[in-house]
Amino acid sequence: MSQPFKDAVGFCKTIMRNGFDAYVVNVRLQALTLDESGNEKELDICTDAGLDELQKYFPNLEASKDKGIIGTLLEGGVTYYFYAADVDDASYVTEAVSTMTPRLLKRLELRGDIPLSSVCPFIPKAKDAYADFADFAEGKIRFKGDPDQALKKDYTLAYRCLRFAANFDKEIEANSWAAIVRNAPQVLEFVPMAEFLDEWHKVEAEAMYRFFGLLFDSMLLHGLIPEIAALSRVKQIKNPESGEEETVLEHTLDVMRAYPEELPYDWKGTVACLFHDVGKLYTAEFYDEKWNFLQHHRVGAKAARRILKRLRFEESDIDLVCDLVQNHMRPHFMLTDKGIRRLRSLDEYPRIMEMVKADIKAREGSWREFNHNLKMAERADIPEDEIEPFLDGNRIMVLAKLKPGPAIGKIRDELLKAQIRDEVSTLEEAEQFVVDYVEANRMY
Repeated sequence: MSQPFKDAVGFCKTIMRNGFDAYVVNVRLQALTLDESGNEKELDICTDAGLDELQKYFPNLEASKDKGIIGTLLEGGVTYYFYAADVDDASYVTEAVSTMTPRLLKRLELRGDIPLSSVCPFIPKAKDAYADFADFAEGKIRFKGDPDQALKKDYTLAYRCLRFAANFDKEIEANSWAAIVRNAPQVLEFVPMAEFLDEWHKVEAEAMYRFFGLLFDSMLLHGLIPEIAALSRVKQIKNPESGEEETVLEHTLDVMRAYPEELPYDWKGTVACLFHDVGKLYTAEFYDEKWNFLQHHRVGAKAARRILKRLRFEESDIDLVCDLVQNHMRPHFMLTDKGIRRLRSLDEYPRIMEMVKADIKAREGSWREFNHNLKMAERADIPEDEIEPFLDGNRIMVLAKLKPGPAIGKIRDELLKAQIRDEVSTLEEAEQFVVDYVEANRMY
């Protein structure tokens, strides 16, 4: 090994002793690019250390105007070029070590000795989120050049492509889409969960339903969150009146689309909508000619916690999402005054109510229970000890023609509910309510 190569190796060892990686690029090819005197005048080194760090070890190293080169160092009549190493965990295995540089390629061209590996050379450089995509003005999201080669260089581009398509509401170009579907196994294998989460966090709440629809269609969702993908095989009645069927996944995406209409930018709330019915996968039971999902909200909260831990969500976010999943069914029933007060005591009450609204919109369902609970909620601000029915027990006994007993208390509670719903607003209406209630329930 010549002295310049020995010096280059020494530079690499200095860098590595300080906790960074470094190596001489393709020693075999560089040995072919000697100058006319048979000596090395230029050598290429690849490292993940930045300019400031390198200048601590090599004060004479100068910054390069070439964006692909960190800097140059002149020592003993030899110029050493420092290139940026590939530090992307999602790049293809064989692309992780640079085997070609522009300088080396040029020297080989002068020799007329161009190896096949240099046809599409990849030199790691600073990441640009849009660098591998064609101009969006085309109207579609498209990888530059050959889509498969673009993905091979960095499989994270698959998730980024879906993110762009969702956020900008644009179609993915046919060949780019085919490449994503074709390379789905490699995307799942090579892209770390942290990289997927980074892309997911950049998806707007209003676009998240499109993002997960694309994840499902590309088969990526099946590897990332198989529990959600499996909801495409669980069916339910969309609307009891029409009897129309839908898959739980279709319903989930519809809820995710409707939720941000009232709470825009609420990313975590939309994630809760993604998981709100995951419990139906575990509780689905067919009887009485229909599907039933008893306690799916409680089971779903447990399932969501397990999934979110696997996805490496923050603990505080896991607690929030699981709390919303567990409580999202409460407002689907007509709540008593006590029930609405318990609901309103929850920190995430506004989000829960919006989840219910989104659920009703998605199913084109009835607003009867929801509107009842809103009326109750309006009165929930009044202290319980200040809410009294228009009639006391004695007057109710007279009107109902009943003796003291549990029935009087029941009538009193129903009268209070009617007052909260604004169905009874005067003393006369209260007395008529008691008479009608006793008649309707044959309590005499």
